[in-house]
This record gives sequence, C-alpha cells and structure tokens, in this order.
Amino acid sequence: MAGEHVDVLIVGAGVSGIGAACHLRRECPGKSYAILERRTAIGGTWDLFRYPGIRSDSDMFTFGYRFRPWLDMKVLADGTSIRHYVEETAAEYGVTEHIRFGLKVLRANWSSTEKRWSVEALREETGEVERYTCDFLLGCTGYYNYDTGYRPDFPGEDRFRGDVVHPQHWPEDLDYQGKRVVVIGSGATAVTLIPAMVDEAAHVTMLQRSPTYIVTVPATDALSAALQKVLPTKAVYQLARGRNVALQRLLYSAARRFPNAVRKIILAGVRHQVGPDVDMRHFTPHYDPWDQRLCIVPNGDLFRVVRSGTASVVTDHIETFTEDGIRLESGEHLDADVIITATGLDVQMMGGAEVSVDEDPVVLRDRLAYKSVMVGDVPNAALVFGYVNASWTLKADIACDYVCRLLNYMDEHGHRVAVARQNGAEYAEESVLSALNAGYVRRGQTELPRQGVKAPWRVSNNYFSDIPLLRLAPIDDGVLTFDPVAPDAAVADEETAAAS
Repeated sequence: MAGEHVDVLIVGAGVSGIGAACHLRRECPGKSYAILERRTAIGGTWDLFRYPGIRSDSDMFTFGYRFRPWLDMKVLADGTSIRHYVEETAAEYGVTEHIRFGLKVLRANWSSTEKRWSVEALREETGEVERYTCDFLLGCTGYYNYDTGYRPDFPGEDRFRGDVVHPQHWPEDLDYQGKRVVVIGSGATAVTLIPAMVDEAAHVTMLQRSPTYIVTVPATDALSAALQKVLPTKAVYQLARGRNVALQRLLYSAARRFPNAVRKIILAGVRHQVGPDVDMRHFTPHYDPWDQRLCIVPNGDLFRVVRSGTASVVTDHIETFTEDGIRLESGEHLDADVIITATGLDVQMMGGAEVSVDEDPVVLRDRLAYKSVMVGDVPNAALVFGYVNASWTLKADIACDYVCRLLNYMDEHGHRVAVARQNGAEYAEESVLSALNAGYVRRGQTELPRQGVKAPWRVSNNYFSDIPLLRLAPIDDGVLTFDPVAPDAAVADEETAAAS
C-alpha cells in the first residue's frame, strides 16, 4: 500500500522486529504500526540460514521472549523450531497481518518541518518503490548484511574443481554424501556444521587459523523438565530464565576478572571431552575467554566426532586452493570435494538503508548510542540491538520496553519529537560492539555507532544494570529533549494541576 502512514514503522520481521511489534500491542495498544520485511517470510536470521544443524548459540530460556515462554526443554534449539516459535508468537499477538513482505527499505529521511519520517522501500519482485510515513522509526534488522557474508579471497580458488559454499547461502541441492568436506572457520557456524555433516560425508575437517573457546552444555534441561511435573509451565520458564541469566553473567564477569582461571576450567572441560589422544593446541586460543564469543556445543557433539575420528581439526594457514583441496603453509595438503567458507559476517546496519535528517546523511560512526537504544541527534528513532555477550533477546526485550515507555511518555505530555542531544558528549573509540574483539566487529567499526565516555552514552552489556536504566529510570533525564508541548496538551496539564 503506497503512501501509508503509521505511528510506528518497524524495519525487519526477525526475532527483534516481531518482539518489538508484540511489545507495542502489549504496552502501546493505541499505536498503529507496520513492519517492512525484505524477505517473504517471518524469521530473519532463522529464515535465511538453512545450513545443516543450524541452531541457537544461546540457551532458549533466555533467547525466547520474556512475555512468551519457550516450552521445549531443548537448551539449544534448531533453526526450524526457532522460526516456528517466532511465527507462532506473531500469530498469537496479531502481528502477522501488519507485515509488508518483499520490501527492501532504501532510504529514510526525517523532516523537522513535518515532524515525521518518510521511508522509501523497493518491492523487489516488481521494481516498484513504495512510500511510507511514520512518527517513529524502529530499526530491527540486526547488524549484518543479509546479501553476502564475509568472504576473503583465497589464492587459487578458481582452480578448485569441487563446490565452494558460504553457509549464509546454503544450496538446497548440495550433495556431500560420501565426500571429503573442509570447513574453513572455528566459530559457531563451523562447530555446528561439523557434527551435523559427519553422518553423510566421508570425512569432515575443520580448518582454523586459530582456535576458539568451546563449552559443552546439556542438550536438554533435565532440572526444568523435572520441575515441570510439579510446577506451572510459566513458573518453570521464569525460574530457568532467571537461573540462566545469572549463570551467563557470572561466567562473563569471571572471564573478565579472572581470565586465567576461567581459561583453565574451559580447557580442562575440553580435555575431558576429547580424550588423551587429541592435540589440545587445536582447542587452546591465544586470547582470553570472552574476548570473542564462546562457542556452545550440546552434549559435546563436536568433541565426540573428533574423538571418534569421523572429523578432525587442523590449525594452519592457507597457502592456496588446489584442484582437489587446499595446500597449507606447513606444506600439508587437505583433500576436499566440498569446501565450506564459514568465515563470518559482513556488518551492516538498517539493512543498508540510507538514513538522513533533513536530507543530511546520518553517518553512524560519527554518532553516539544513547542508552544503547537511540542514536545521538536523530529524532524519533531507535535501533533494537541485542547483547553479544549474552542472549540477543534479553536486550531486545528491554530495549522495546524503553521505546514503549518513551512513546507513552510523549503521548502523556503532548510531545511529538524526542531526540537524544549529544551536546558535546565525549566520544570513546569503542563501538556498541565493544564487548567483543571478533574479526567481524573489527571490520565493521565504520558501520556502527560509537560509545561515549560517560553514561548515558556508555554500553554496559549487563542485563542487571540495563533493567533499571531502560525499564525504571525516568524518561526525562536531562539528555533526552522534547519539542514544545502542544497547546491542547499544555491546557490539559494546567487543568490537571489546578484540580489537584
């Protein structure tokens, strides 16, 4: 529908976008809204990624929405289950009918004169450009490029006679039955792929430049399953969620304060899983725990296939691709029929859309993140950005709480515009992803908002400190500024004051 106006326009129908719409239905029921989604289905990441074994790398009690319990006792859910969970949540809250599928947002401009956003979106199927306006713009696109993953150029790649695949765009017809597979990478995607492929492949090799910390968790939550027999489902969910939030924070805090001790504990766990015959150099990173995100494996599935010999780990650098595999700098040759480049993400905000204020382009690297939700000097807009050192949805939930509180506050006081004024706030060098030192974070620094030196421009990456900041602290904090009160609202406030 061209020319549609809504109170709130959400970009993205993944976990964050559906969550944001549900929060609006729950906390701002009078607000009209629409969701623009480039894909033809709900789910975002969980609709895009279809590689074997795709699953969450956070426990589902904290990755699920706070307002809708995750009922399965599976700790790390597969991609299909997560997609269905998001779809069912959208249907339960009446959100699905508000989604406009097949629309890629091209640009969004705030007009200070009209006090609204104008958004242009391309209907990719027809090439038609549709226009929307809104009072508040809510970006829920995550932080990576859906079109392409990060893909380094490998010497000699054109000589390789087999298939080269990036997991972000997995071919439905890829045949690896009885074939030799090399997975380049050591992150969450690689450690997920390898145990999922060994049953069909002749052999799977994980080729890494450097190891990653890998931690085993139970595949199912036995304690919660037992409690479910005697307690209501919602109570079990809340108990498990609270426990896992605390455990996540405890592990992260311990890793930052006592890295050597945590390192020893993690590596001892790996040694126990892989047995005495596997070289621990393949599982011993050169950096401290949580400098990069930990990889989680259910019931030690990766370690089990390495121990059995159906998969192996090689730590080396690539010299060149050959006709039938990869030659390493050590001189070793890895024979391969299929090569999977699990080499990471390409950072991109707002799905690549151009954002401007009064036609002046907004360069995110030149802006500060306010309370990790709004962008400095950009009116009536927010980015729902989850945690990278804990479950994404924990932060997305409370960020949406904040946006709803802000919208209700503006209505109550007759404001049409809210903007976090930087007013000379001092910049720090870190971006909003400063909790990690991963390759994609370093590569994406120019695409991300920065942090300031002091609150409210600092990113805490701490659920326990973000709850009071986003759910309880006053909206009017002296940094967030508002337009003058509309005359009718001012009269109403005076009458209320006089009556009291």
